[in-house]
Amino acid sequence: MLEFLNDLLWGKVLIVVLIFIGLFFTIRSNFVQFRYFGRMFSVLTNSFETEAGQLSSFQALVLSVAGRVGAGNIAGVAVAISLGGPGAVFWMWVIALIGMATSFFECTIAQVFKHTQPDGTFRGGPAYYMERALGQRWLGSLFSFLLLVTFGFGFNAVQSYTVATSIQDTFGIPTKITGFVLMVILGLVIFGGIKRIAQIAEFVVPIMAGGYFLMTVYVLIRNITEVPGAIAFIIRSAFGLEQAIAGGLGVALIYGIKRGLFSNEAGLGSAPNVAAVAYVRHPVDQGIIQSFSVFIDTIIMCTCTATVILLSSVYQPGDTTGGILLSQSAMAEHVGGWGRAFMSIALLLFAFTSIIYNYYLGENSLNFFSEGNKLIFNAFRILTLVLIIWGAVQDLSTVFGFADITMGLLALVNIYALFKLANVGLKVMRDFDRQVKNGVKQPVFNISKFPDLNLDSKAWKKSPEELEPLAIR
Repeated sequence: MLEFLNDLLWGKVLIVVLIFIGLFFTIRSNFVQFRYFGRMFSVLTNSFETEAGQLSSFQALVLSVAGRVGAGNIAGVAVAISLGGPGAVFWMWVIALIGMATSFFECTIAQVFKHTQPDGTFRGGPAYYMERALGQRWLGSLFSFLLLVTFGFGFNAVQSYTVATSIQDTFGIPTKITGFVLMVILGLVIFGGIKRIAQIAEFVVPIMAGGYFLMTVYVLIRNITEVPGAIAFIIRSAFGLEQAIAGGLGVALIYGIKRGLFSNEAGLGSAPNVAAVAYVRHPVDQGIIQSFSVFIDTIIMCTCTATVILLSSVYQPGDTTGGILLSQSAMAEHVGGWGRAFMSIALLLFAFTSIIYNYYLGENSLNFFSEGNKLIFNAFRILTLVLIIWGAVQDLSTVFGFADITMGLLALVNIYALFKLANVGLKVMRDFDRQVKNGVKQPVFNISKFPDLNLDSKAWKKSPEELEPLAIR
């Protein structure tokens, strides 16, 4: 039953729906992800600005990268290549470029409808814009429940299992010990709340992603003469010109789209929960930077893994060996036996940052039901730690299959809300466009221009003048 439902959701319904919403936003916005691609870098340089006590846009970015960049970037890409052929990588690129528009709008809208907490920090996400913009709290409650089950419970246990088994295979460390160490470190992080989570992510994620990127660049340089051939191989396979590899265009297309959607999370409604916590001058600034997060995840990080695999002799067309084993073996061939250990450590860091991201999504879900309830938060924190050590010693294939289904339902609920709020997102984007066209270097969001929206006046200043005193972290 789980296989049937997963195949129906991810193999048929979501592929069509997520591509449709991505193309819809791409066309309606006049290709916003490409128009503002250069601005992504200027927004990034200004992303350290914040108000006292608030999270910066950069912290929100690294926290979302912590979630998007996970085991899927190492093991998931290998699965896509082994089952769909190298052409699957091309379709992962395509779906990421389309998904950048979806991520732009869901994160922009989340920023618009963010809500101020008693301690002055922000909360937000799809549940909040479903309640405040659509007036449908029941829909927000459904979304929050699915988010809690999928990320707060299911994926955290699965990530723990993935890390513990990989460490055992590589270093011989028992899964119980790995699970216990993970539990202790995670406890020190999550009991510090969102600020400590963001601070840890701000430190770990650049090292994690940067180190992995530099390692793959080293592999590319060592094999520079073979890189053009590998790229050509990917493109030929994508269009079914290497039929013997993976059954032609259809299989490459399906696995590429599937793994791309699963990896970058655009449209699933997870990243907006993080995007909403940042202090920015205009919601579009966060939309742009979260769009860049999709680019980092798939175009950069997934491509890194793909090139390491395809530039090795480990991958053989028709061989269905995939997952972490294929990625580890490929890296070991390039740099020696220690490459296997490097991939395991990279997986450990990727999974750990995903766990703290997943925890925050679960906490944000609970906050929607019971705002700022410390007793509920602490109970959830303890349960999360129990799940981490339990997941490390269990075979969680059934849990993973169930979480896949709830994540698919989560995406459908979010996409429905995004479609209903498309005009709001476009209106906010055009306000940003208009200011840029008029020569404004840093557009600001003036809520007096949007009296028809149910906005939190505490979350947004009323005039540009009130936005001036910003602190640089």
